[in-house]
Amino acid sequence: NELEDKDLDALMSELAGDIDEIPAHLPPPPQEFTRSPSPTPLNSKVTDAIPPTLTPQAQSLPPAQPSKPMSQEDLEAQAKADKIKLALEKLKEAKVKKLVVKVLMNDGSSKTLMVDERQTVRDVLDSLFEKTYCDSNVDWCLYESNPSLQIERILEDHEFLVEPLSAWTRDSENKIQFLERKDKYAVFKNPETFYLWKKDKDFLQNVREKDKENLIEENFCGASVIVPDLEGILYLKEDGKKSWRRRYFLLRASGIYYVPKGKTKTSRDLANFIQFDNVNIYHGIDYKNKFKAPTDFCFILKHPQLQKESQYIKYLCCDDEATMALWVTSIRVAKYGVTLYNNYMTALKRSTALSSLCYNVANGHTPRAPSQATPPKPAISKFPKQCEIKVRV
Repeated sequence: NELEDKDLDALMSELAGDIDEIPAHLPPPPQEFTRSPSPTPLNSKVTDAIPPTLTPQAQSLPPAQPSKPMSQEDLEAQAKADKIKLALEKLKEAKVKKLVVKVLMNDGSSKTLMVDERQTVRDVLDSLFEKTYCDSNVDWCLYESNPSLQIERILEDHEFLVEPLSAWTRDSENKIQFLERKDKYAVFKNPETFYLWKKDKDFLQNVREKDKENLIEENFCGASVIVPDLEGILYLKEDGKKSWRRRYFLLRASGIYYVPKGKTKTSRDLANFIQFDNVNIYHGIDYKNKFKAPTDFCFILKHPQLQKESQYIKYLCCDDEATMALWVTSIRVAKYGVTLYNNYMTALKRSTALSSLCYNVANGHTPRAPSQATPPKPAISKFPKQCEIKVRV
């Protein structure tokens, strides 16, 4: 809490002041250097070492003076300084926020992790892979759910896990699940679905792998990430009501815009709906019953600190599941940009390395470092697996 932080800050300041009082004349601790003899080259004759000829300048230099031994007072001061520095390091570590994460598996067993504020979701996933028999493919994720708002979302690999958990209220029933989600990196497996969404189904089904690679390179490997040119009719929930209004929305890199009544789709007529800087995107659960939504394919945009219903939460509804997946993933691309692509590449390399390691160990081979070639796409399990994570602060 704040009081503990102030006490730690005061103690650290006091210790830092003590270090300043340590005499500055203390010499560095003595070091002994040993030089190992050079190995004799193979097939060479061993000869007596011939000392190098000393120059007149070198011969005239006085011999080096032995270092003066430290007095007892200096030794005590040096020891005090070392203890203070060690105490400062421990205090800094104590100020790092930590959470105990208990993972409950399907078979009733549990895994407990200590997570601190420096660890990303990717770090936690790697720890879970080491503690479980999961296949470590790129679809595994940490999945946040909020029963009060009936929402859930994928936690991105680059996020620091402690941050979303710290936003939960004390009486929260929120939870984090460890499960597989095919939509986590769908934009990199099937980029045509998001960047060529206006094409008919027959065209999309015949897209070659080479064309997919070109789409990824064109949209993610340039000077800036290109966001899918997405637009269409969505249903917007009116503030404080269970009624929904049809509006024409457009996705841009800076946010979502809509066409006001009686206006056109030109840039000068567009009205700003929301920007992505301080909001996360969530799937809505059973909103057809909760808010009388036209369908159950809903998503919301809200600030992570909002844990209960608020006028600042934006509710949107789609006609079908495919449209919802198109909007949710495209918004993630707009919000995270190249970071999302880097997350995918890291997950792909990690998955390939772990799969290779498990294969070698299972067959009694010594593990080898993965090759530098482009790794193949990991196989996707047919049946989803999931574990539940309970967090104890």
